Amino acid sequence: MSAAAETVRPPLDDVMLSMDVVDTLRHEERIALRELSDETRRKALIERLREIYRGQGIDVPDHILEEGVRALEESRFVYEPPRSGFQVTLARIYVTRWQWGKWLGGGLAALVILWIGWQAAYVWPRAAKEEKLRIELSEALPQRLNSLYSTIDAETKAAAVLDRAARIRDAGLAAAKAAQADAARNAANGLNALLEELRLSYKVRIVSRPGEMSGIWRIPRVNPDSRNYYLVVEAIDENGNVLKRPITNEETAKREVVTKWAVRVSKSVFDRVRADKLDDGIIQNAVIGVKRRGERAIRWRVDTQGGALTRW
Repeated sequence: MSAAAETVRPPLDDVMLSMDVVDTLRHEERIALRELSDETRRKALIERLREIYRGQGIDVPDHILEEGVRALEESRFVYEPPRSGFQVTLARIYVTRWQWGKWLGGGLAALVILWIGWQAAYVWPRAAKEEKLRIELSEALPQRLNSLYSTIDAETKAAAVLDRAARIRDAGLAAAKAAQADAARNAANGLNALLEELRLSYKVRIVSRPGEMSGIWRIPRVNPDSRNYYLVVEAIDENGNVLKRPITNEETAKREVVTKWAVRVSKSVFDRVRADKLDDGIIQNAVIGVKRRGERAIRWRVDTQGGALTRW
């Protein structure tokens, strides 16, 4: 701004007085509008304003009163809100940020907490479970299957056993590759059970204790004119302990784990054992089979016919 412009600027006191005049007129708005309808009334309004200020002990120059009236006519000191628009909306949002900011912040914090909770409760555990399963299928189960087979191969020379172990291993490896976890685990468990069976060593002995039967016979349903003969036996390990064995009952086709079972034998074997026990109450040759370490099958010392009972 130039020096000449600075010299024509009205003094601050004059501006303040003009604003006060406008304010006084605004309090008498209806009168002011009426008085400003023509020049005569405008002069009368100025005279009235002069009287008002004199009554308050204020001497207001005429040019100030006239300036105030012009200011009212021009709405110079009237605040007009800006028109709505994008910039005005942004300004209002900024000015009121402390009001809506705490709600927005609280909402964002709640969303973050919910997101973390969802991740912790579902997403992360599921991802960890999937990764664990992937490692099990691609590494752990194949290693276990191959390791069990290698151990079985080292502990037995029986071709039938090795062939069975190889088929179980191959089925398990195929299941693991196809992401069939249960089938792969079952195969590994099958190899482990086979290995445990190979490591067992026991004798099959006829039960010969007071109050217990050593033999029984049954009439088969399919042939009522014949009889099946059985010797009641148990498995005894090297330390004299009675072992539990999985036996399939030929009458029910159910497999049960028992400590005693009845093995079907020929009539001649049954009669010989019966006569031996009736002689002095003691069975002299009570051991009728041997299961050796590294072998799966029992080596029978008598004529057996492949059937068994678990209940009688």
